[in-house]
Amino acid sequence: MSNPVHKKSDFIERSILSALAFLKDATLSEEYANRKGLLQSLDPRFKTISFFAFLVTAVSLKNVVLIGTLYGLCLLLAFLSSIPVRHFLVRTLLFIPLFSLCIVLPTLFSIVTPGEAVWSFNILGISAVITRPGFDGALLFVVRIATSVSLVVLLSLTTRHSELLKVLRVFGVPPIFVLTVSMSYRYLYLFATMVENIFTAVKSRVGVVSHQRHGQNIVAWNIANTWNRTTQMSEEVYMAMLSRGYTGEPRLLSAFQATPKDWVWLLGAVIICASLFYRGYTL
Repeated sequence: MSNPVHKKSDFIERSILSALAFLKDATLSEEYANRKGLLQSLDPRFKTISFFAFLVTAVSLKNVVLIGTLYGLCLLLAFLSSIPVRHFLVRTLLFIPLFSLCIVLPTLFSIVTPGEAVWSFNILGISAVITRPGFDGALLFVVRIATSVSLVVLLSLTTRHSELLKVLRVFGVPPIFVLTVSMSYRYLYLFATMVENIFTAVKSRVGVVSHQRHGQNIVAWNIANTWNRTTQMSEEVYMAMLSRGYTGEPRLLSAFQATPKDWVWLLGAVIICASLFYRGYTL
């Protein structure tokens, strides 16, 4: 018969290692950016401008159907860019949209948003009523968040990190901001690897099960040690970047070059956004 303590420890271990693996994959992998697809073939400047226009459109529209249309376009672009739709949905819908749903959940009920009743029910003798304005507002909020997150994730998946940093400078973003983002990006992988190594070292020396007092001491020591090591490593990473000639300006061997395909894409993006805006104000 298996020990419940070992099961709990195995669950915690799998959760920690899975979270670290997801962090590395979500922020550091450029697998999809190196694939051959529609968005990967576009100039990063035109692609960023078009996605910014899509994002502004999604935030400005007040009709769920129109925002859903933009979300459908996002899924179509992901498919045409050789990104598995299932993988894309898992990455974009499991965190921020669900969290936003939890935030907006109280606004469904009449006690927060009065109006026409859509559904009423009793829970433990407490009567609750979901209203039409509350439901419509919550649905609009969640769909808008899901679409916005999907657009941002799709842009980051199909564009190399170095190219995105260069685009930020092209658009006049201050160098200190670009430098901060660049160092944070490079440091994430080092931090995730460090936490993974510390966890493995503790498990190999202490084992899975330990006394509560002993476990608290180990955790406290590792927190302090990780803080000291991260502070030292951040300085070392910065000095290493300076020694290799980094001045805050992201430099690429390949220069941006616009093609007729980029101009056609930008024109199409403008037409789509203008059409959605026009349809939104005429409804």
